[in-house]
Amino acid sequence: MTPTTCGNGTREGSEECDDGNRIDGDGCSASCLLENASGLCAGVATGSGAHLASRLVVSGLDQPVHVAAPKLDPRRLFVVEQRGRIRILKDEVLLAGAFLDISAKVSCCQERGLLSIAFHPDFKANGRFFVYHTNSDGDLVIARYQVSADPDVADASSEQILLTIPHPTYGNHNGGQLAFGPDGYLYAGTGDGGGGGDPFENAQNSTVLLGKLLRLDVNVETPPYYVAPPSNPFVAPGDPGLDEIWAFGVRNPWRFSFDRVAGDLYIGDVGQDTWEEVDVQPAASTGGENYGWDVFEGRHCFEPDPAPSCPDPPDGFTLPVLEYAHGTACSITGGFVYRGCSMPDLRGTYFYSDYCEPFIRTFRGVSAGDAQNRADRTAELGPGAGHTFDHIVSFGEDARGELYIVDYDGELFQIVPGS
Repeated sequence: MTPTTCGNGTREGSEECDDGNRIDGDGCSASCLLENASGLCAGVATGSGAHLASRLVVSGLDQPVHVAAPKLDPRRLFVVEQRGRIRILKDEVLLAGAFLDISAKVSCCQERGLLSIAFHPDFKANGRFFVYHTNSDGDLVIARYQVSADPDVADASSEQILLTIPHPTYGNHNGGQLAFGPDGYLYAGTGDGGGGGDPFENAQNSTVLLGKLLRLDVNVETPPYYVAPPSNPFVAPGDPGLDEIWAFGVRNPWRFSFDRVAGDLYIGDVGQDTWEEVDVQPAASTGGENYGWDVFEGRHCFEPDPAPSCPDPPDGFTLPVLEYAHGTACSITGGFVYRGCSMPDLRGTYFYSDYCEPFIRTFRGVSAGDAQNRADRTAELGPGAGHTFDHIVSFGEDARGELYIVDYDGELFQIVPGS
C-alpha cells in the first residue's frame, strides 16, 4: 500500500513526508506540511492583495536590521540586532534571552555591526546557521554556528570562521546579506569598501572580494569550512579572478533575496548620490554578471562621463531592471518576492523600500530588462495607531513566505490583507 503524501490537504493517519519520513497519528506534522507545496498554506486564512495593511508584531527591539526564519519552522522568527544579538520571536512572543550574543566580537554602529543570519537548508537536521558581521578591526566576517541542545539557544563556542575580508579604510559599504540559493550554496553580498566613488576601484576588480556577490559551498567539515563551487565563473585554472566571486560591479548590495518559487535573484544595490537600483539575476544564470558600478550608477554613466569606459549601448554590463532618483530617498532596502499564503493574488510581486524615505513600492515581472506592473503601496501600508515607518532597514520572510517590515527604530510589522 502506498502511503498518502503529506500535504494533500486532507489530514489522515500514516501519512508520509516528502523526505520519506512517516507521520503516524491524526495528521501531518507542521514541518511535514511545510515540506510539500500543496500543504504549505493548509489552515491559513486568505484574503485579497488588492488592498494591503500592516500589523505591528513587536516593538522595543534594539536596532533591528534583519529578520529570517528556518524553512520548516512556522513558529519562530529570528531578529538580528545590529549591536550583536539575535532574538527569537516564538508564536509572536519575544523570548527574554538572546539566541546568540556576539556583541564582544562586533564593531558597531552606523553601517557596521551584526548584519544578517542565514539558516542552512538542512537546519532542522544539522542545526547550522551562518552570520555576517564586522569585527573589531572593521573587517567583514562570515561565520558558522551551531544550535545547542536547547533549540532556542545557540552554542556561542561553536564558531567557525569561513571568511575574513579586509575592510581597513572606511566604515561604510560593508554589504551584509547572507542567503542560501535554490542550488544549496551560500551567497554573500559585499560592499565596495566604502568612501565615495569606490576610490580603490574594488567593484570592477575581480582579484578582490569587495563589491561582489560571493557563492560558497559550505558543506565542508575542515578549515576554511567552504569551497568555491566548480561552476563559479572565475575558477578556471589561470583565471586571475577569485574563485569565490559569483558576480561583480555592485556598490553596496545591502539586501538581496531569492524568489523561493522561480529561483531568480533580486538585488537592492545602494547608489552613490543620485540613483538607487534593483538588479535581477535569472535563475538560469551561470554567474559572472557585471552590474556596472562604478562605471554606472543605475543606468547612467558615473565616471567618467562620457568616455569609452562607459559604453553606449552598455555592452558587457547588466543594467538594473529598476532605478529611482534620490530626491528625499537615499538608500534602497531590497525586499522579497511575495510567495506567501494569505494573499494568493499577490504572489510574484516584489517589495522594496528606502531607508531615508520609507515608502513601500512593488513591481511584478520583468520584460525587456524593465520592471513591470509598478505600484506604490505606501499609503495603504502605513501602520497607524500611533506607529510610523521611520527607517525601513530590511524586509523579512517567514517559513510560509509571509513578509515583514523591519523598522530600525525598533519595530517589526507584518504585511497583511487590507479591508
